[in-house]
Amino acid sequence: MFESIEAEIERIISKSEVPEDSIHSKNTREWLLKLKPEADMALQIAALGHDIERSLKEGKTQRQNYADYNEFKKAHSRKSAKVLCEMLLKYDINQTIIDKINKLVICHEFGGNPEANTLKDADSISYFDVNLPFYFQRNSEMETIFRMNWGYQRLSPNAKSIVRSFCYENVVLQALFQQIVLQSQNEPAQSSAVKYSDPSILF
Repeated sequence: MFESIEAEIERIISKSEVPEDSIHSKNTREWLLKLKPEADMALQIAALGHDIERSLKEGKTQRQNYADYNEFKKAHSRKSAKVLCEMLLKYDINQTIIDKINKLVICHEFGGNPEANTLKDADSISYFDVNLPFYFQRNSEMETIFRMNWGYQRLSPNAKSIVRSFCYENVVLQALFQQIVLQSQNEPAQSSAVKYSDPSILF
């Protein structure tokens, strides 16, 4: 059953207009298992499907509809949880497990308990591992700095130590990345309650 669920999640996410979404889904699960090798089925399914709503052609959470970036992320999490759990209803899976997956996906951007915190770290590490070079290709330096700073600040100390070892072939991106890392080490942590000013960017 798990293999069937994994295959369906992959099939759905492959429809996303964002090319790295399928890679990010699997890579998040890979990082999850590095951080927590004993992760159960619910946590692994949550890792695979945490961004599933991005594959929707209609009804997808649109960033330009939210002045506050955190509110956008919360809405995205709730929508992904809804889409994923509705998909899971066709499988012979205990409702308790579905409820756990629902809560994990809702919390995947901000954490809240040990498992949700691990999922948040896996997602965030994967962003720097997989998504960031693609993101930089589509967006301005200012937007990339904003997104890196937001993503880096939400990492746990252990996850930050992992991300600090990453390097990027693009020299401009690498310089921006080093700027964020050094700034974070030298300054007090910034509030995550940031406002987003460019409504033209979708994710």
